Amino acid sequence: MSTMIDINKLSRRFGDHWAVRDLTLTVDTGELFCFLGPNGAGKTTTIKMITGLLQPTAGSIRVNGLDLQREPLRVKQMIGYIPDTPYLYDRLTASEFFDFTGELYSMNESEIRQAKPALFNLFGITEHADHLVRDLSHGFRQRLLYAVSFLHQPSALFIDEPLIGLDPYTIRLIKDLLKRKTDEGMSIFLTTHILALAEDIADRIGIIHHGRLAAVGTLEELRVQSGVSGTLEDIFLQLTA
Repeated sequence: MSTMIDINKLSRRFGDHWAVRDLTLTVDTGELFCFLGPNGAGKTTTIKMITGLLQPTAGSIRVNGLDLQREPLRVKQMIGYIPDTPYLYDRLTASEFFDFTGELYSMNESEIRQAKPALFNLFGITEHADHLVRDLSHGFRQRLLYAVSFLHQPSALFIDEPLIGLDPYTIRLIKDLLKRKTDEGMSIFLTTHILALAEDIADRIGIIHHGRLAAVGTLEELRVQSGVSGTLEDIFLQLTA
């Protein structure tokens, strides 16, 4: 299996504080990787560096063989990113925001128009297509974000806290969709505080603590590394105590 995300000795310092220190890991093509850690452990800093939103202090990042430092635009064309606190253009309608996002990824009008009905239907936002983004509930704003994130068919998708503010129906929809997308070859890197979610859907799990990688592997491999035979919660608490 080929490597989609290759992170080597990645570090980020803010003043005298190292938010991330010497992080090395890989994510394969078609893998769903969950990145866990306590508050302030370095999860969001890591994901911002991988998506090109934050400059590393040291280390390298390669996505699908491309060096993010050297070819940032090419890398950004092939990835998607859903932040934990997203910014949307409130004065656009949901449909206009969808079109605008497609144009950012250099898609032509025909491609955007053809993709819209299926994605709007998938996420249940067809009836809200002409509503201003500012008038959408939090849940529907999140659904719109997922719709536009899949628009350009990214090779890798990065998600910071994927289930914030979603109802049970949408949570099930997102979980099933993420698994289906990895089966189709997309790599997904997500951070979450919901350990049950990681235990349920992750192919592999990484745990970061005080900016350093504490453990990485399948659930069984984490049990061996931690010496804990219980649940992911038991392992997590042992490694981050």
